[in-house]
Amino acid sequence: MSKFEIVLIFSPELNKQVLDSEIDKFKNFISSNSGKIVSEENWGLRDLSYNIKKFKKAFYQFIQIEISGQILDKVKKDLNQNDDLLRYLFIKVTHHQELPTKLSNEKK
Repeated sequence: MSKFEIVLIFSPELNKQVLDSEIDKFKNFISSNSGKIVSEENWGLRDLSYNIKKFKKAFYQFIQIEISGQILDKVKKDLNQNDDLLRYLFIKVTHHQELPTKLSNEKK
């Protein structure tokens, strides 16, 4: 199993219930494909560096997972089909970063 850190960037037009269900759907997809959610952080509504689909802000979710690299393509294919997801980033790491992250501490 490989370790990954993922940042999901969701549309700012989503309400809390829809956003939570999208995140839960992603976590269930990882779990159902023999992956493991190590930890997660909600970074909330933040400014984007540049406009994406005419949005200046978006909801950020940071998730640390362990999953087989072969299943990763299946996960990415599922994410590409989600219209509420503006962008995503997978980073392979040797060990997971300690939480809370600096971004999480910044908003307090």
